[in-house]
Amino acid sequence: MAKLKFLVSIFALLISQPISATTIFPDDIFILAGQSNMAGRGGVDRGIWNGNLPPECSSNPSILRLSAELKWEVAREPLHADIDVSKTCGVGPGMAFANRVKASDSSIGVVGLVPCAVGGTKIGQWARGMRLYQELVSRANESVKNGGKIRAVLWYQGESDTVWKKDAEAYKGKFERLVADLRSDLNRPFLPVIQVAIASGEGKYIEIVRRGQLATKVPKVKCIDAKGLALKTDHLHLTTMSQVHLGHKFAHAYVASFRYNIFSPNIM
Repeated sequence: MAKLKFLVSIFALLISQPISATTIFPDDIFILAGQSNMAGRGGVDRGIWNGNLPPECSSNPSILRLSAELKWEVAREPLHADIDVSKTCGVGPGMAFANRVKASDSSIGVVGLVPCAVGGTKIGQWARGMRLYQELVSRANESVKNGGKIRAVLWYQGESDTVWKKDAEAYKGKFERLVADLRSDLNRPFLPVIQVAIASGEGKYIEIVRRGQLATKVPKVKCIDAKGLALKTDHLHLTTMSQVHLGHKFAHAYVASFRYNIFSPNIM
């Protein structure tokens, strides 16, 4: 029993240590962008993350993340801790997505996640020429310098555009412009994008934003719905298990809609 306790304490010490840069590089790269529900607030209460980690979000040596210092390292929650630095980050959909994608298709190699989401941001702050857009493009370009391909952008944003009706009504057009600009600047004219139809918002125009998201008909843009997923007591952010379910929705959408076409010249 004493030996077991010793081994458990050593294991706990090891997983608490910072993850150093790795010499492994990803094959399949995914950009995580948007606002707080993408950055992850699962398990965060009063500015403190409880550290509870569902098994679906466990680390895997073949799942990497690009750090704020542009170094690949073994991914672990909170994925956005050094990106969305003004708030406390917890569990988001990224790790559940990556684990489910790898479990769904054994041919997928090392997965690379590129966290870019920042809480409280409106879609206008992600327009071409704005800081967040430029950082996303810069990080995306950095992610492929050692090989690998950007397979998709995972986008979860819109809650901050529900406060004013004019913002909500303009959402669809701004999102479609964002997709076109990203594809142009990343030289990927058919880059898959999976967006989330929001389930909550900071204002009362949630349904207007949702209608715009669900009505998007841009080629190779897939919409998944967060409606029905449990929210925290703030009625804005997804719970930890809702983030797991959302990650699985992302994975299903990617594998079903895009994975088996990745060798098409239209996608590469």
